Amino acid sequence: MSLGYAEKLSYRDDLGGQLGEPEIFDKAEALAANAQHLADMVRASHAVIVFTGAGISTACGIPDFRGPNGVWTMQRAGKPLPKARCSFTTATPSLTHMAIAELVRRGKVTRVVSQNVDGLHLRSGIPRDKLAELHGNCFAERCPSCKKEYIRDFEIETVGFKRTGRRCAEMECKGRLKDFILDWEDALPEDELTASEEAASAADLAICLGTSLQITPACDLPLRTPKAGGQLVIVNLQKTPKDKKAALLIRGKADEVMRAVMKSLQIPVPAFVRQDTFLLHISQRSGSGRGISLEARVSSRHGPECTMPLVQSMDISFLDHDTLRPGKLRTQPFVLTRLLPCPGTYRMAVTINLVDAIEADNRRVERTFSIEALATHHDHSGSGDGASQRRKRQKITTSQTEEITVTTQEVKFEL
Repeated sequence: MSLGYAEKLSYRDDLGGQLGEPEIFDKAEALAANAQHLADMVRASHAVIVFTGAGISTACGIPDFRGPNGVWTMQRAGKPLPKARCSFTTATPSLTHMAIAELVRRGKVTRVVSQNVDGLHLRSGIPRDKLAELHGNCFAERCPSCKKEYIRDFEIETVGFKRTGRRCAEMECKGRLKDFILDWEDALPEDELTASEEAASAADLAICLGTSLQITPACDLPLRTPKAGGQLVIVNLQKTPKDKKAALLIRGKADEVMRAVMKSLQIPVPAFVRQDTFLLHISQRSGSGRGISLEARVSSRHGPECTMPLVQSMDISFLDHDTLRPGKLRTQPFVLTRLLPCPGTYRMAVTINLVDAIEADNRRVERTFSIEALATHHDHSGSGDGASQRRKRQKITTSQTEEITVTTQEVKFEL
């Protein structure tokens, strides 16, 4: 579940700041006027920095934390936690995520600073060097030795910069990887914080979207822009402690505001298209005397030990060879072993069945691969004068790896 992140954190009774403040909505006319004002400010700006919080991901089906029905609000009230409509793994970026990504691509937004750990900014296409993730990323792990970061397609199992059990893939390193997710008492990553401070001071417009601006030091970063002579805009449904510093306050949902802004700017919001890659490993071994031993294994591109959260089951069959029993694989790891009776060409059909959270049109992936089965080799050797020739069967092993890249999610946005 998406709430798995919150459940992994150390329990804390004091959650800091205000919880459950009432939401305020601008009337339609005021919302339209304010969105137009924001569009004019963006149009006139040369360097925009965007700060985001949990409020921009509620449209994706992920609950916020401090809203009237937020995770921390419900926890403090002793009530059941809100249910997520999807997991972080299958969540798709919102219109706001994709609009920000397009503004970054066009050079209008110079940096995005987020307190979210859901990974949706990276998924939207924002380059890593344009993004600061102050509280980490549930899909990221880092090598403390060489500083290399790995973005996975599965949620990391731990929080608090703990070892994940995997190692760095750099040949000269092989360091022990750690998660990149803050626990309550962890300090903000220094590299992310420093870059954010510099970008906020250099920007002429700071836009805060869906953040209550209550937790330090993150909440103070947007103030660097007006202190340096720029302007601050806050788009949030609840009051924030920084409202008095804002040149413009907008009480509306992030998607509604950003749709109006992009329409005014005449910039289309790009569609979100997600592609996932799986690896098919095929190995053969001859020399058993009974045939050719074949193993087909479908695994994560991140490594054979890594889970594939999008894959529910798999079917593998051999076309034109009715004597080879098809395999119905229902649990990971997905491995099929068969004994091929003789050398030759075998066509193997692989069907990957994705989880129900994926749209029906993309849920079934079918691919066909050709395999050249090994020929069995022999050599003849003798020992001593007049000795009979002995036939020795050689064991031969070969392997091949095929990439299976599929489009798993597609979302279009209308202005």
